Amino acid sequence: MMPLRILLAACLASAALPVLAAPQVACHYSYGGETHTLRATPSASPYTVDSVPVGSYFHFRVVLRTRPADLASVEVYTYADRDEDGLALIHQASYPFPPARQPGRQYGFSGRHRVYEPVRDGELSYWCERLS
Repeated sequence: MMPLRILLAACLASAALPVLAAPQVACHYSYGGETHTLRATPSASPYTVDSVPVGSYFHFRVVLRTRPADLASVEVYTYADRDEDGLALIHQASYPFPPARQPGRQYGFSGRHRVYEPVRDGELSYWCERLS
């Protein structure tokens, strides 16, 4: 039988180990002078990830897939809200996950993108980075 102090030491040592966090991606998007961050965690199904409305015209969606390994990617979608016709995809970008580490690179792994409203001349810009 294991002495109590050894068991206690083992429990304390295991509690001190860092918890492995799920991968996370943050995409920073700007529109109309305001900047927000959309955080994405792994999704089992890309079809269950909702978009967020941006202004009165855009919808923005980020999908992080880590499994299966051959499909691991970050997918960024921008839609135009066409009122009665619904959302129409106007921009899509795909990046392998995990992205290559590029220390000191401005605008994360994606670089800075700009998406323009085809009707109202507005601009949505975004860039994405890996958080964990």
